Amino acid sequence: MYKAYAPASAANLSVGFDLLGAALKPIDGSLLGDEIVISANDTKGCDVSVTGRFAHKLPTDPKQNIVYQAYLMYKDALEKEGKTALDVHMELSKNLPVCSGLGSSAASVVAAVVALDAIHDNALGEKKIVELMGALEGRISGSIHYDNVAPCYYGGLQLIVEEKGIISTTLPDFDNWYWVSCFPGIKVSTSAARQILPTSYDRKNTITFGRHLATFVHACHTGDDKLAASVLTDVIAEPYRASLIPGFSEAREYGSSIGALATGISGSGSSVFSIFEDLEKANLMKDYLEKNFIANEDGFCHVCKVDRRGAYAQVID
Repeated sequence: MYKAYAPASAANLSVGFDLLGAALKPIDGSLLGDEIVISANDTKGCDVSVTGRFAHKLPTDPKQNIVYQAYLMYKDALEKEGKTALDVHMELSKNLPVCSGLGSSAASVVAAVVALDAIHDNALGEKKIVELMGALEGRISGSIHYDNVAPCYYGGLQLIVEEKGIISTTLPDFDNWYWVSCFPGIKVSTSAARQILPTSYDRKNTITFGRHLATFVHACHTGDDKLAASVLTDVIAEPYRASLIPGFSEAREYGSSIGALATGISGSGSSVFSIFEDLEKANLMKDYLEKNFIANEDGFCHVCKVDRRGAYAQVID
């Protein structure tokens, strides 16, 4: 029996639309990610049960759960290599809200595939399971992209490459950054967030996007946190998506007033992130968001650091 864990992630990070993502972990040690417990089963195939804070947000039919789809795709991949999949039971602890901008679907996908590969003695290997994770995520979002999957699996701050067989590469992140991550409790679907974007961009914004991303990557490698923070500006998605998130503009203004290095939309929303060097100011931002940004009982806010471990599986009794 194994337990697999996959952390929450923030994609895009303002400066890297579809190309950057960071795994997050609360500094207070609380759980911010999905878990899978997998065990051999007498029932043919795979059966799935769901627990956790956001279990009620998922389809009631287990066969519509992405975890079940992960089993089918993993089984097919094994069979193509002449291997046989075990019959298993998977219990998903759904701790991340769906359509939240925290990589919820990626966390379920990554945890499921990591658990499946663990119980099959790592039969597929890293490259194949990451490609499998991308394909599963693509089923949900409509296209294969790794800006949540890669940080969720590998941990850290990931730059999506997708060239010459390299899916992503780890960028150095900054130890002195505190990431305030807040889910307001409302959903913004990835498809709706993409539909609101223009079909083309003018030359000025295209150049600005490339310049900012290149500068950010350079600053990460040179350890220049001030330069990195200075280009955390979104000219691609945020100008259009901000209207989908009530209170976002006010939250960004408040963050700026107390010294935030940057405040942006996490993924396609509705979650937001705000970066600080000072923990006291990060906690002030957390208090503000809890009082003024969270809309209902589903919302939550954490002060985080980058989770450099990423997903993992461990044997349990």
